[in-house]
Amino acid sequence: MLFLNSVRVAPGVRSALAVACGLALSGVGMAQAQDGVEPVVVTATRHDTRVSEVLSDVTLIDSQEIRQAGATTTLAALLGRQPGIEFTQNGGPGGTSSVFIRGSNSNHVLLLVDGVRVGSVTTGSPTWEYMPLEQIDHIEIVRGPASSLYGSDAIGGVIQIFTKRGEGPLQPFVEAGYGTYNTSALSTGFSGSKGGLRYGLQVSNKRSDSFSAINSPSSIYYNPDKDGYQSTSSSGSLSYSPLKGHEFGVNYLYSDGWTRFDSGGISTPASDDYKQKETLYSVSLYSRNQLTDIWTSTLRIGQSTDDSRNLDNGVRSSFFRSTQTQYQWQNDFKLPVGTALLGVERLEQRVDSDTNFAVNKRGINSILAGWSGHVDDHTLQVNARQDNNSQFGDKATGMLAYGYQLASNWRAGLSWGTAFKAPSFNDLYYPADAYGDVSNPNLKPETAVNKEASLHYEAVGLDVSITYYQNDIKNLIQWAPIDPTFVTTYGYTPSNVASATLTGWTLASSGKMAEYKVSGSLDLQDPKDDVLGKTLIYRAQKAAKFAVSRDIGNMNVGGEVQAYGRRFVDAANTQALAGYALFNLTASYRMTDGLLVFARANNVFDKKYVLVQDFATPGASLFVGMRYVLK
Repeated sequence: MLFLNSVRVAPGVRSALAVACGLALSGVGMAQAQDGVEPVVVTATRHDTRVSEVLSDVTLIDSQEIRQAGATTTLAALLGRQPGIEFTQNGGPGGTSSVFIRGSNSNHVLLLVDGVRVGSVTTGSPTWEYMPLEQIDHIEIVRGPASSLYGSDAIGGVIQIFTKRGEGPLQPFVEAGYGTYNTSALSTGFSGSKGGLRYGLQVSNKRSDSFSAINSPSSIYYNPDKDGYQSTSSSGSLSYSPLKGHEFGVNYLYSDGWTRFDSGGISTPASDDYKQKETLYSVSLYSRNQLTDIWTSTLRIGQSTDDSRNLDNGVRSSFFRSTQTQYQWQNDFKLPVGTALLGVERLEQRVDSDTNFAVNKRGINSILAGWSGHVDDHTLQVNARQDNNSQFGDKATGMLAYGYQLASNWRAGLSWGTAFKAPSFNDLYYPADAYGDVSNPNLKPETAVNKEASLHYEAVGLDVSITYYQNDIKNLIQWAPIDPTFVTTYGYTPSNVASATLTGWTLASSGKMAEYKVSGSLDLQDPKDDVLGKTLIYRAQKAAKFAVSRDIGNMNVGGEVQAYGRRFVDAANTQALAGYALFNLTASYRMTDGLLVFARANNVFDKKYVLVQDFATPGASLFVGMRYVLK
């Protein structure tokens, strides 16, 4: 257990973690067969596929796990508990967050909401901190390049959020809770279905006094006040199926919130009231029609906005609005062997801002094709995509994956895939500022080639896998001084000068052991800057995660642990953050058929740790609440 020795935790904590990892990652024979339906995912192939038939490295976060995460958990933190994923957060909830898949950059992750791209086209990254867990039904994670399915940005992987849909009789609900840092949450809504009609609507409000974002008195931004936040969100769906095989519907998600943050300088003191306001919106209209026995056509029109405003003492100091509009036509054909995919897409991206971008819009036209299927013990998936970007022209990507059933419970897989990321509007068109910073309209897309191998053990109620990957990323965009000696200017400009090689192993397990539901993972990764030969900043080379829960009558109790090795905060790897381990506890009790009370305790040992240099993290916290569903 060399990894545990590198994490600076107490001996008792270290022993507990060792036992936890051992339980999660060994002892296959302890599992018991469980009745149930095998989960189906969409993101890895763009059509319904059973998890055991998927050749990509995938994780499904179901609605129960999302509910257990509680109102005090952010989306980034929930994702960070999954295999192969890390996150950072600048202060408390609402603080700027980043999500890293397999050591790739945060802007190498594509975020979809019900099939629609969501994120900022100026920064090139999703705005994780304002994506509300309360409106999410389930999440699918695909690790590894997926541009052959989704185009730009999917170098590290794809995360797709699915909002809630109605099912069964009308069920109104209300949920309320309160916890540490004067945190309160309230949600209400209803859902159901009747005949061919399905419907659902949810609204939520969450607020907290939180804590000071900056914890370093030496920082010029230090202001020991409480940097609270507030968020209001809603989501809804409505669909109608007049005939079997035909469905027309609409989904939407809306989130509006603000958070206080510490900033300042010579002309803007840290004691000022700085506030970031953010509005996220996503809507999707679709028509899914089975036109023949073998042909299903899906038409989708979607739009998302990411509206960001910074306020200083109530006065707006900056404004950026990203709008992405998508038109998709996907056709799935059931062939004598496997399923074929053929689709066309149009993506329009636009920036509106009080900053005068040289160019504020671009369009991307795409065509994609693929096939996946089984022949005896062999499974194969092939995908190809061509994107034509109005800024830099054509980009082709592809993917080839092969799986072989070694035995009834064992299968092996190999895959190869390419990906790319288009430069952001900031990279390409941000105007020269007072400091001499200037964008570069001649930038090329970042590109990646990924190779991986995997081995799976699958039985009823248990899944164990080990995956090795190597992702070579070229033409990475890096902002650097125009004049390295700072003789003539302090300005920065971006260029395609960097490259990185991401290699690693992920060991993951989930299932049942006796009466316990368990999941665990161990990541050993080496994300390297090829130019410097150093580890990329804020990436841990070693991470272990474990969760266990059990039903005892009407009660469910559970515990979680996440442990990370040291992370560097500078490219030269001269400054490191200590490794850490966090323990969380959950409990719920079903008082009646419709009434559930629950509690969640995070960081129960009040561990002092740092995610981002100079930024604070939450201490021990408790949140309790109740949920009532009228049946």
